[in-house]
Amino acid sequence: MTLGDRPPAPAAFRHAVESLRLAEVRPEIELEDLPAPQRLAPYSAAMGASVYRDDDELAVGRLILLYDPDGQRGWEGPFRLVAYVRADMEPEITSDPLLGPVAWSWLTEALDAHQADYSAAGGTVTRAVSEGFGNKADDPVTTELELRASWSPTHEDLSGHVAAWCDLMCVAAGIPPLPPDVAAMPRRRDDPESDRTK
Repeated sequence: MTLGDRPPAPAAFRHAVESLRLAEVRPEIELEDLPAPQRLAPYSAAMGASVYRDDDELAVGRLILLYDPDGQRGWEGPFRLVAYVRADMEPEITSDPLLGPVAWSWLTEALDAHQADYSAAGGTVTRAVSEGFGNKADDPVTTELELRASWSPTHEDLSGHVAAWCDLMCVAAGIPPLPPDVAAMPRRRDDPESDRTK
């Protein structure tokens, strides 16, 4: 995670960044560190994820951690998490008028399931349909779900928030949640032992 050329980060932010790496992640998910946006808050970090089934990428996402010791309007605290998830979906699912509230409930239920306490949550659910024309007229119509959300964690241990975000991506990709008694294994793209091809 890129912290930029800045003075040493406050301990609270450093602990929060370290906790991002402690989340237990399902084997279908690959995580990677991403450059963090520099203008949204004095301190920031970011990670990306992809959900795979075999070699097919079913969903992608980003999670950005923002930290402003003074807080910002609407945050209700010094931390803010910003999440993005995009997943391919069948047309009949994206045409369901209840998809928006259902997709939002996937996030809130995942946060609750991982006891990831939060406040001031907000976001949008978007359905996108792509059709080809001209020399792309033969391309199949594709439909996608995009969920953008932000919320304020109430503690600097963010491992449960990362796990909830990963669960959200899996549900959006059509992969059911793990049973409560099954442990997920950490997996990172920058860890050679986590290479899907091995």
